[in-house]
Amino acid sequence: MSDFRPCVVIPCYNHGAAMAAVMARLAPYDLAVFVVDDGSDSATQQALAELRAPQLTLIRLSQNAGKGAAVIRGLQAAADAGFSHAVQLDADGQHQIEDVPRLLAEARRHPQALISGWPRYDNSIPKSRLYGRYLTHFWVWIETLSLSIKDSMCGFRVYPLAETCALIASRPIGQRMDFDTEVMVRLYWRGTPSRFIPTRVTYPPDGISHFDALHDNLRISWMHTRLFFGMLARIPSLLAQRRQQRHWAGTAERKGLWGMRLMLWVYQRLGKGPFTLLLWPVVGFYWLSGHQARAASKQWLALVGDVARQRQLTLPAPLGSYRHFLRFGQAMLGKVASWRGDLRWGRDIDFAPGAEEMLRASAGSGGGKLILASHLGEIEACRALAQRLSGLTINALVFTDNAARFQHMMQRIAPQASSHLIPVSNIGPETAILLRQKLDAGEWVAIVGDRTAINRQRGGVRRVIWSVFMGRQAPFPQGPFVLAAALRCPVLLMFALREQGMLRIHCEPFADPLDLPRQNRQQALQQAVDLYARRLEHYALRAPLDWFNFFDFWQLPDRPRGDEKQE
Repeated sequence: MSDFRPCVVIPCYNHGAAMAAVMARLAPYDLAVFVVDDGSDSATQQALAELRAPQLTLIRLSQNAGKGAAVIRGLQAAADAGFSHAVQLDADGQHQIEDVPRLLAEARRHPQALISGWPRYDNSIPKSRLYGRYLTHFWVWIETLSLSIKDSMCGFRVYPLAETCALIASRPIGQRMDFDTEVMVRLYWRGTPSRFIPTRVTYPPDGISHFDALHDNLRISWMHTRLFFGMLARIPSLLAQRRQQRHWAGTAERKGLWGMRLMLWVYQRLGKGPFTLLLWPVVGFYWLSGHQARAASKQWLALVGDVARQRQLTLPAPLGSYRHFLRFGQAMLGKVASWRGDLRWGRDIDFAPGAEEMLRASAGSGGGKLILASHLGEIEACRALAQRLSGLTINALVFTDNAARFQHMMQRIAPQASSHLIPVSNIGPETAILLRQKLDAGEWVAIVGDRTAINRQRGGVRRVIWSVFMGRQAPFPQGPFVLAAALRCPVLLMFALREQGMLRIHCEPFADPLDLPRQNRQQALQQAVDLYARRLEHYALRAPLDWFNFFDFWQLPDRPRGDEKQE
């Protein structure tokens, strides 16, 4: 990310003796540092004046205003200087500064999140402080109606400056020891999530603590009172936030993988018939327990029905949410069967008219091709059959973080399924270089174009293109189309749909190559996404139950429904 510019903010009050060591430990990371002198004594002022660092900015407050006030002043200065993120750490050296790269790496992956250290204490922590933290954790869970905030008091964290400074400008935040917790809770209320990295925290034996047991505990108690009553007014929105469909890439796997393991064991030992019998009750369990996925399925089928009536189309019957789930379970079997060689050509799978000729011509022309795929149908069967029948290698770009356990299970049952998978967390220059090497070797590459990445989904610039899909504006990722243009190779559309009891492969040319000229790049990108959305819609209407996006496809998590502004 070219716009990821981190720095460090250190509030300092009478910790001059420790600052030289803190700066020395920070030096290897070549980060700009903002030190905020919070009205320190003359000895600390002298020690700070003697600090030498190439990117050091010293800010002096005329009198002690509190830790929170000093951090706020540093964050504002960092934002004014053009930085995007700020690492906050204490001046006494208790934080594991060597973990700064880990926190920044997480911030780079999740630039709109607050990244916080998750303290791992040794025996040096005073017991009163440790027990007090547990009490604050309890209240924070109540104030957010969530257990997602693991620790709200650690002062070792990375702030997204745009979101944090917007919050600070909108309302007063605690100025002293109540700052760390209050800013995290209020950012959560505004839609900025917190992510946690375990880090060791040590209380130096000669350390100076400025925590006032009486006054700071009173401030923290008053802060929790304010936040509690603020939570009461926000109960509907907080509950809606919990119910809201999370982004697909941020959704953990369902814990019911025991059912899938049992089903695949049955298939291995007893064959397709017993597997199919078992599929009905297991899918019924997922259908009954999966509220969000069931609601998304019903939304999809209702929309398909509306579009079909408007266009006077005949849909394959019968349609229904349970059958939609059942089709997804059958697709799981298809993935295993295709790699195990259990699918028979002409009986289980075949080409749609014109697809075979088109694929033979593409393969015969030499050179690698890019397949623009989707989560419609069973594209994995095409990859397996191409490898098994013709020796053609099709590499697949996959975002596997949210399906690690299922991938592990697949490796045990059909090890070939993991061959030529390219796991990525985001698409960058290194991805393009790797894929270029694959294409030059005559291999093909498949990438899906129908799911937006989890990065940069909140605030800032979203890397999506909004296009009409099923009569409504939907977000499509820019990455696959920009990547296709950068690779300068022929691009094909491919779908494997269940039609008339058989898996049918559809293939058509998309671009040769996809061109995004600099002078009208955004317009060309919009046209490419619009074409993809139209063709995806065309094939989705042929096999509506093959739509395997079980979430609200038309809405980003922080985007109000119906807002169709182009971004």
